[in-house]
Amino acid sequence: MQNQYTHTQSAHCENGVITNLIKSHGQDFMTEPLAFGMGSGLFYIHLPFIKVNGIPAFSFRTMPGRIFKRTCKSLHIDIASKKFSNPRVAQEYLDKLLQQDKLIGCQVGVYNLTYFPKEYRFHFNAHNLIVYGKENGNYLVSDPVMENVTTLSEVEMNTVRFAKGVFAPKGHLYYINKIGDITKEDIKTGIAKGIKRNVRDMLHIPGPIAGVSGIKYTARKVKGWREKLGPRRAGQYLGQIIRMQEEIGTGGGGFRFMYAAFLEQAAGYFDSKELLEVSDEFTKAGDMWRQSAMLMAGALRGRASEQSDYNNMHDLLYDISDVEKEAFKRLSKIKLK
Repeated sequence: MQNQYTHTQSAHCENGVITNLIKSHGQDFMTEPLAFGMGSGLFYIHLPFIKVNGIPAFSFRTMPGRIFKRTCKSLHIDIASKKFSNPRVAQEYLDKLLQQDKLIGCQVGVYNLTYFPKEYRFHFNAHNLIVYGKENGNYLVSDPVMENVTTLSEVEMNTVRFAKGVFAPKGHLYYINKIGDITKEDIKTGIAKGIKRNVRDMLHIPGPIAGVSGIKYTARKVKGWREKLGPRRAGQYLGQIIRMQEEIGTGGGGFRFMYAAFLEQAAGYFDSKELLEVSDEFTKAGDMWRQSAMLMAGALRGRASEQSDYNNMHDLLYDISDVEKEAFKRLSKIKLK
């Protein structure tokens, strides 16, 4: 596959892997926003019981691997995935697949990716990349967020595939077995299913920590952090949100912009003015998420660390929740045929 594979840079790792894998099978219709939308990738969850560096975790997208599985299922693409407990067995399995000229998606930890700039190498285990060959003992790597292809040694590959901690990848790999003919109607059906599932995930999951309710849950927590934790520790908590929002993948604002692009492309398939109008609402939400990150960064750096600043963060997050809630409610009412 070394000679046939074409690397394409993308905004987010899993969507980029999906797009490159599907396009490599001759399906040029696939785009990063379509993969994200069909896979119902947009999400929000505040995880007080899962700690990253001692601070609660936040996610602006669905669980790792789900976008790939959902998108392929919608398009009736035959896929395979596997996890391992033994690094040696995992390496042998990967090598065997490469000998069969398969493109392999791998979930890895970021911290030990030697080709990443040091400032981006932290403990995050839900990164995705493609292995497209092996040459002179080194794996040929197409990381969608990088401009060019790169390599990892066997030791380096085993290290990132078996990174420890939250969302440990356990050697997780996945690939496409077979793609049949994909019609325009298949794509439209996949789009409709993706939207319906995303409406469910953002509006109807029980409990206070997920979907649009989860955004307000975070808002209430943020408002009380300064008094409860003190300015310094509260700043660290805000830094966690900023990192999850702006530095991991395309983050909070970026994922909203991507979902807006998905709805624009979906509007073309359905000739729907309504989808275009809702797309504008997600662009608005993306702008608001970026604004929230700037407010939080001001507090983190000591420029805006009064209680009134935390109140402003609370109010903006509440407004974001309301914007996204209304946008998904509008989506739920659009007839897609």
